[in-house]
Amino acid sequence: MSDTAMTADATTNRTGVYLAVLQLVFTLGWTTYVIYLPKLAAQVGIAPTAVILILMLDQAIFTITDTAMGIAADRIAPFVGRLGAFVGVVTAVSCAAFVALPFVAGTGPGAQVWFITLIVVWVVTSSALRAPPLTLLGKHRAKPAIPFLSALAMLGYGLAGAVSPYLGVVLRNHDARLPFVISGVVLLLTALALSRVERDLSQQPVSAQKPAESAKPLGQMPMFFVASMVLLSLGYQLHFSINSAPFFLRFAKPDDLQWLLPVFWIGFNIAMFPASVVVKHRGGLIVMGAAGLLGALAVLGAEFAGNLNMLIAAQFVAGAAWGCMLMSAVAAALAIGDTGAEGKVVGLVFSALALATFARMAAVAGGLQKLPEYAPLLQWAPVACWSVAGAGLLVIAASRVQQSAQLRRV
Repeated sequence: MSDTAMTADATTNRTGVYLAVLQLVFTLGWTTYVIYLPKLAAQVGIAPTAVILILMLDQAIFTITDTAMGIAADRIAPFVGRLGAFVGVVTAVSCAAFVALPFVAGTGPGAQVWFITLIVVWVVTSSALRAPPLTLLGKHRAKPAIPFLSALAMLGYGLAGAVSPYLGVVLRNHDARLPFVISGVVLLLTALALSRVERDLSQQPVSAQKPAESAKPLGQMPMFFVASMVLLSLGYQLHFSINSAPFFLRFAKPDDLQWLLPVFWIGFNIAMFPASVVVKHRGGLIVMGAAGLLGALAVLGAEFAGNLNMLIAAQFVAGAAWGCMLMSAVAAALAIGDTGAEGKVVGLVFSALALATFARMAAVAGGLQKLPEYAPLLQWAPVACWSVAGAGLLVIAASRVQQSAQLRRV
C-alpha cells in the first residue's frame, strides 16, 4: 500500500472516530436535558404534565430543522472550511443557550418565557450537529468507505443509548448547573474541531474521492426511502421506548432495568460493523430491508419469550437489527453523492427519526399505553412497521438489481 493510500486511510479512520465522539457527546447532552427538564420546568412554574409537550415541541422543531440544516450543508460544503465554520458558530449559540437553561430556571417563575425561548434556540441550532457533519462523508470520501464510517458515526449514538440508563441514575439527585456546563463546553470543543476534519478530508487525492460503481445512488425514490425510514423509526420507538420495559418487568424487578435495557444497545453497537461490509458490496437498501424483517422476528421473540434469558436474546437481536437499519440508512443517504444532495437526504433521515419520536411521545401523552383497547395496537405496531418497511425495501432493492443487470446486458 502506498504512502498516499495509508494517509487517506488514516484520515478516514480519524474522521469516523471524530463523528462517533461528536454523536456521543451530542446525544449525552440531550439525555442530560431530558433527565433534568422536569425539575427545571418546575422551577419556572411549568406543570409536570406540560413537560411532555415541551419534548414534543422539540421533536417537531427537529423534524423541520434537520432537513433545513442538511440543505444548508449541501450549499455550504463545496467551499472548503465554511461548513466547519458554520457548524462551529451555530454550535456556539446552541451551547450558550443550553448552558444558560439551569441558571435561568433558577431565577424562578418570572423567567418562564426566557426558559422556553432558550429551549427553542437550543433545539433549532443543535440540528447543525446532526446532518451537516455527516454530509462531509458523502462530499469527500470514496463511497466504499462510507458504510464503515457510517457505522463508526452511529457507534457514538449507540454508546450514548447504552449509557443513558446509568446516567439517569447518577445525575438524578445532582444540581443541574455543573452537568449542563460540562456538556456544553465539551460539545462546543468537539464541534470546533470539525473545521480541521473538513480541511483534512478536502486535501485527500481526487482518486480517493471517486465514487465506486458498487455504491449506487438512490435515483428517483428518495421519498420512498424516507417514508420507509419513518416506519422503521416508529417501530424502534414503540418497541424500545414503550414496550421493552414492560417486557422485562415480566421477569425482573424495576431496579434491574438499568442493567437490562442496555442489552438492546449492545446488539446495536456490535452488529453495525459486520453489516457495513454487506452494505459496501450489496447496498444499503438490501441491508435495511433484511434488518427490518429480522427485527420484526426479534420483536415477536420478545413478545413470546418464556423466560428472562430468551427475552435478553430477543432484545439483543432487535437492537442488532435496529443498528443495521440505521447505519445502512445513513450509508444509503450518503450514497447519492452524484446529485449533490447528501445533506438533504441525511437531514430527511434525521427528520424521520424526530417525527417517529414525536409520534411515540404523542401516544404517551395521550395515555394510549394505559388504555386496554389500544394495547394490541402498541404491542403489534413495531412488528408491522418493521416487516412492512423491510419487505418494501427488499422489493425496491431487488428491482434496482434487476434494472442494473438489464443495463449491463445492453
